[in-house]
Amino acid sequence: MIRDCLTCGTPFPAKAQPKAPGRPRSYCSPGCYPWKYNIRWSEPGVLPARADSMDTPLKRAAAHQAIQRGEAHGWSPSTIAGVMHGLALVLADATEDQPVPASRIRERVPRGSSIARVTDVLADMQLLHVDTGPSIHRWIETRTAELPAGFAPAIRAWLFFLLDGDARTRPKTKGSLYVQFGCVKPIVLHLATTRDHLREVTAGDITEALGDLNGHKRRNAITAVRSLFWFAKKKGLVFRDPARHLPSVKVAPVLVPLTEQEIRAIGQSVVTPAQRLVVTLAAAHAARATPIRHLTLADIDLPGRRITIDGHEQLMGELTTDALVTWLAFRNATWPGTANPHVLINKFTALGTAEISHYCLKRHLLLKGIQLERIRKDRILHEALAADADPLHLALVFNISHTTAVRYAEVATAVLSATAEADPTPPP
Repeated sequence: MIRDCLTCGTPFPAKAQPKAPGRPRSYCSPGCYPWKYNIRWSEPGVLPARADSMDTPLKRAAAHQAIQRGEAHGWSPSTIAGVMHGLALVLADATEDQPVPASRIRERVPRGSSIARVTDVLADMQLLHVDTGPSIHRWIETRTAELPAGFAPAIRAWLFFLLDGDARTRPKTKGSLYVQFGCVKPIVLHLATTRDHLREVTAGDITEALGDLNGHKRRNAITAVRSLFWFAKKKGLVFRDPARHLPSVKVAPVLVPLTEQEIRAIGQSVVTPAQRLVVTLAAAHAARATPIRHLTLADIDLPGRRITIDGHEQLMGELTTDALVTWLAFRNATWPGTANPHVLINKFTALGTAEISHYCLKRHLLLKGIQLERIRKDRILHEALAADADPLHLALVFNISHTTAVRYAEVATAVLSATAEADPTPPP
C-alpha cells in the first residue's frame, strides 16, 4: 500500500487510503498529478529522460516501450507519462522472468492512468499473465447470483452456453446475452413466487408471467424463454419443455416516409461533422449503425467516388463526398497521429484501433431525437417510390434480402395507389 505521494513525498494519513480493496491513492493533490496537470511532458526529450531515470532495467525497458507504442498510436505526451507512472507502480517488485498478473495491474494503477494501456505495454513485452477471466464471465456470475437458488444454476449454464456455443450453435455476442437475460430475469422472478425449480414450471406459468407484454417486448421475451427451456431440456435439467408451444409474435414494421417537419428537425439537430457524416450515410446509402461504426479508411475511394459499406460497394454523391471530406479534415486536424483505421473515431478510440461504441452513436444521435433506422427506412422507401416499386432494383442498390425488398415494394405500391386515388386526374 502506498503511504507517500509519488511526486512530493508527502506522507498520507491512515484515513486517506481506501479501506476496501481497490486502486490506491498515489498523489496528495491535483498539482502532483504530473502527467495530467504539468505541460512539461510535451517538451522534446522529457519523456525519454524520464524513462532513463527509472531505477531498474525492467522499468526503463517498459517506459521506452510505452513511448514507442504511444508514438505509434497517437497518444498525447501526458497519456504516455501516465502509462509510464502506472508501469512504475506495477513493476515495483517484478523481475524480468516473472510475468505480471493482470489482477495486480487493476490494484496498483492509480487514477489518471489507463489500465488498458498499461496492460497493452506489458503484453507487448510478453510480461502479462492473465489470471482473471473475461469480464463477461464475472457479469454472468454476478447476475445469476441475484436469482433464486432453484433457478440460478440452470440460467448460469444457459448464459455460458449462449456465450460459448457448440458444434451446432454459433456463440452469441455480449449484447445478445444482456438482452436475453434482461428478458428472462423478470419472468424468472415472477415464477419463483410459486415455483422452487425450473422443472416445476408449466406452460400456464409462463403465459401468466408474460402478462401484458406486447409487441417487441413480448416477442423478445418469448424468444429468450424458448431458448432457456430448449437448453434446459437438452441438458436434462427439465423433464419437458413448457415453452415449446408458445405462440410466436410477429411485429409488422411500420414503414412511413419522414414528414417535412421531421426532416427539418433532423437537419437542425445535426451540428457536428461526425453527426453530419453518420446521418448522410444513413440517408444516402441506407447504412445501418453497426456498418457505419466499422467503416474504415480502406473502404473509401475519394478519387473514384466510391464507398464500401458492409461489403457492398456504392457510388458516392456530392452530399456524401462533402460530408466525408469535412469530417476527414476535422479528424486529421484533431488527431493527426492516430493509428486507428476506422473513419469515425473519438478522443478515446483515437488512442487505439477499436471502433466507436454503439453508445457513442446513441449519445450523439438517438438521445437527440435522431433515429438512424428511421432515416434508413425512409431512404429505401423513397427509392422504391422512384423505381416504381421494383424489389429487384432495391435488392441490388441496397444489398438487402429479397424478402425485405418485396416488403418495401408492397408499401411503395400502396403509397402510389393511394396517391393515384387522391389525384384521379389522368396524365396529359
